[in-house]
Amino acid sequence: MNNKNLLKKDLIEIYRNNGFSYEEANTEIDFAIEIMCGISAKDMIMGIMPDPKDIEKLKKLVEIRTSTRQPIAQLLGYTFFMGQKFEVNENTLIPRPETELLVRKTVETVKENDFTQVLDIGTGCGCIACMTAKLTKAQVLGVDISNECLKISLNNAMHLDLMNKALFRKSDIYSQIRPEEKYDVIVSNPPYIPPQEREHLQTEVRFFEPATALFTKDDLGLEFYEKIVSKAPEYLNKNGFILFETGINQSEHVKKIFEKNNFKNIEIFKDVSGIERVIKAQLG
Repeated sequence: MNNKNLLKKDLIEIYRNNGFSYEEANTEIDFAIEIMCGISAKDMIMGIMPDPKDIEKLKKLVEIRTSTRQPIAQLLGYTFFMGQKFEVNENTLIPRPETELLVRKTVETVKENDFTQVLDIGTGCGCIACMTAKLTKAQVLGVDISNECLKISLNNAMHLDLMNKALFRKSDIYSQIRPEEKYDVIVSNPPYIPPQEREHLQTEVRFFEPATALFTKDDLGLEFYEKIVSKAPEYLNKNGFILFETGINQSEHVKKIFEKNNFKNIEIFKDVSGIERVIKAQLG
């Protein structure tokens, strides 16, 4: 067995001894090696190995990850989203693959209508704002109530060379949006987990990710959908759209919120797991 296989075997064993699946261990190890050592899985196949000092750091990282269950992205300070590297920390929600569907539908909507102005509410690390700006001609404003999130989102925009396209501002939903500012699209992955579901979540989510980005105060997880939709007509251009990510069994509730506020052309999109994950509606 070559050195590459020995290294991965040792690290995977640490994961497996702590109750992780082989698939999760393998994925996280490849990710950690690429971030910490600048070596891809393809490089390792070709026989390129990390520096011995980096190998020791990797082992310590894996030991911390498996003993505490702190997300690997937080420990490394980075994750990948839609093929791009994003800085994250304990103040930002770690982007999930499910959110890629929200971005794809947003990009599709912007391109189909030649839209130029997008508002991303609760931007977090800026992944939705940055990827929408990167993949379209639109300028995107990301807003968040967290100063720490805004610092990270700005760093990510700089890294992706989007300084004139992805902008960021501190705002509690619309609180710092000026009356004359109008948008073609409002997009959001808001907090949507009801508080009573907290105890059922993975340790990584329950104890390490920011509660303000995850949980609502109401029992159905609809608090932020109501707040965003009810005032959206003040900030949307005529025939503008709202796109949301939704939790399991929430899309029909959100649809009713849209209907109550005179939105039309409501569409619901399923993710790869068959869950109704994204809802889109047009201002009537």
